[in-house]
Amino acid sequence: MLRHFAAAMAAALVLAGPALAGDQDFTLINNTGHVVNEVYVSPSAVDDWEEDVLGQDVLADGARTAIRFDRDTEACLWDLRVVYTGGETADWGGLNLCEISVIAIEYDARTGETTAQYE
Repeated sequence: MLRHFAAAMAAALVLAGPALAGDQDFTLINNTGHVVNEVYVSPSAVDDWEEDVLGQDVLADGARTAIRFDRDTEACLWDLRVVYTGGETADWGGLNLCEISVIAIEYDARTGETTAQYE
């Protein structure tokens, strides 16, 4: 009896594993040719950028990082800000992170603009 209970609990934990991630999780890819020093992700309904999700790290050109959300997070619309080494910023608003799993950013030196492609 105890063996069956332990097996059932182990199976439940394995099945629950993917549910620990938030629906808003995404991968950020830096294809700008520049180092990104800071990344901020904030609910669109909030007027505060909160904390740098990279912490002490930076996102080198050509690198990618996984941005993870708490499983209890409910908002789907988020704003994204990246800050380059020189302090220049690029912002995007109203990103539906419940539908986006990858954001690749690119910098156009000719126009001086950073754009984003979403998957």
